[in-house]
Amino acid sequence: MKDNFKLGAILAAVGAITGIIGFFVFTQIYNPLIETMLKLNRAHEAQSVRYTFAVLGYLVIAAGALWTLALYGFLTKERWAWMIGVIASTLSILAGFFPSVPAMDAKQSPATIIVFVSNLVLWLALLLFVRKTDWRIVVLALFTGIAFVLSFMDGVAPIAKFHESVGQGAVNALYLFVQQINWWASAAWAVFLFALLGQKSWARVVGIGAGLLECWGGYPVGVLNMLEVKRFSLFLPAPLLSTALVTFLMTPYARKLLADWTERRGA
Repeated sequence: MKDNFKLGAILAAVGAITGIIGFFVFTQIYNPLIETMLKLNRAHEAQSVRYTFAVLGYLVIAAGALWTLALYGFLTKERWAWMIGVIASTLSILAGFFPSVPAMDAKQSPATIIVFVSNLVLWLALLLFVRKTDWRIVVLALFTGIAFVLSFMDGVAPIAKFHESVGQGAVNALYLFVQQINWWASAAWAVFLFALLGQKSWARVVGIGAGLLECWGGYPVGVLNMLEVKRFSLFLPAPLLSTALVTFLMTPYARKLLADWTERRGA
């Protein structure tokens, strides 16, 4: 698979500019959104914003630096530039999407949506045009990316729920212990995504492990929240999608698909 280095360089330049915009946006919205949550008497959600937005801000800044590195790689026609761009866009998609949720909930403008939309377009362009990838792999990577974002979100919810449930014994402890599990699952999905696109032979096992990890961390949060709100929980899509992906990755079809994909490395 030959890379379109000229198009890659253009995309990387756009990605770097978007990273600068994201850096500016995060510095502008961080403290005002925390103050808004406190004024709405939602101190537990303010705590969630305090910790989560810091992590996402780090990601968007790091992604901007990675886009700059990818730009250099594309200009010098290095094949590693494509993967650096994929990593940068994937991190930016997460960093741009999640902050829009609490912002809209607090009736504020979802300013980071520009980071999300632009990097989603860049991500798809890298896979479809810079290095033309098997459409089946693109679809699997897309669902993996969704699982990556949803698993991260399931790790955010327990932060607020932990502060809100102080004094509730086992429930409070449950939120504490599943919080990092969901973030670990999110990180594992990211590793699977990069290994999949990098045509690594061990990718499938990592994907199965990521999905199982999210099931262990996501179902407790989703089921507990469903019992609390008496309706379908928005924290259940992450473990449900992870269950579906694990089931798929265990099928003979997926095993053969990924084995064939790995053998085509460098073709």
